[in-house]
Amino acid sequence: MDASVKLLKPATAIANIQRPSREEAEAAVRTLIAWAGDDPDREGLLETPRRVTKAYGEFFAGYEQDESEVLAKTFKEVGGYDDIVLVKDIPFSSHCEHHMVPFFGKVHIAYLPHDGVVGLSKLARLVEVYARRLQVQENMTAQIIDAVNEHLNPRGAAVMIEAEHMCMSMRGVRAHGALTVTQRFTGVFAEERDQQDRFFTMLKR
Repeated sequence: MDASVKLLKPATAIANIQRPSREEAEAAVRTLIAWAGDDPDREGLLETPRRVTKAYGEFFAGYEQDESEVLAKTFKEVGGYDDIVLVKDIPFSSHCEHHMVPFFGKVHIAYLPHDGVVGLSKLARLVEVYARRLQVQENMTAQIIDAVNEHLNPRGAAVMIEAEHMCMSMRGVRAHGALTVTQRFTGVFAEERDQQDRFFTMLKR
């Protein structure tokens, strides 16, 4: 049976899509196997369409997750703490929307609280929401910081992503080990250079 899924702030302007059935998805995988030059009916590949569709359910689970639920609960009793909160080296893996191959790396998220803080694990979960979609790194950077600003209303926020893209490593230029770095600052992090410097200093510790 077909199912409709609502995309939550997707990379495109599409608000809703109609998902094909699992059987149709598995048939598409069989077609790709044959197009690649192999026999989808040989023993080693018989279960591959089922495995691939199941894996896609994990890879792209972010389409069914809502960042507002992840960041819904905040805590105000923090002893008056109002300095930088930084969660760094959050590991992630995602898939490039251009070639549908993986890119992976680390995300660093910092914010200056205004009216409470969020549980630290929630920032890692926020990364998962956006990483488990078809992505480009620049868009993912913007989505994460926009969500932090919208739901936490901090005095400022900073997000940096460092990632290796398999579309550069496995094909094309084959630049193995090359890292792409994206960053975005808002609020006092954008307005005050010393706050940016503090962010970079904390990342090096």
